[in-house]
Amino acid sequence: MRPRGGRGRLRRALRRHRRAVAAALAVTAAALAVAAPRAAGPAPAAPAEPAAREGPPGAGPGRGSGAADDRVLAPVRITDADAVRLLRPGDRVDVLAATADGADASAAPARVVAGRARVVDVPEAPEAATAGGVTEAARGALLVLSVPPGTAAALAGAAATADLAVTKW
Repeated sequence: MRPRGGRGRLRRALRRHRRAVAAALAVTAAALAVAAPRAAGPAPAAPAEPAAREGPPGAGPGRGSGAADDRVLAPVRITDADAVRLLRPGDRVDVLAATADGADASAAPARVVAGRARVVDVPEAPEAATAGGVTEAARGALLVLSVPPGTAAALAGAAATADLAVTKW
């Protein structure tokens, strides 16, 4: 013996929910279409200069994900404010760390902390700002660089223990 109307109730319930299911599928498809990477036309032209190495010496493809979008903005205080005034956004620079340990500063040569980092911004120094009797220019100048996350960490560590300088490419 069959229960009466069992199969019919299931069909009616499915019919009632078809529109809701169709709407949910449409929203899911739209979300996937927006999130999917776009297949653009031809790839952008390669830069005219040779392949640029960014990051500390020894950093290579095996370090991090290596994705081109894997960049952070790193504010760095450079000791020589006049050298920073020569830079413009888009310039490539090497950041050097030099430690002066007492009398013999030549014993420890400067080391490259960030190679061929891209300058994003050169903020203007405030006029005659002083902090504890020291003028802003005496403390150096701020520079904002686009670097990989590992290089940003190396820059922060070097800034805590050494004077930083830049060389422009």
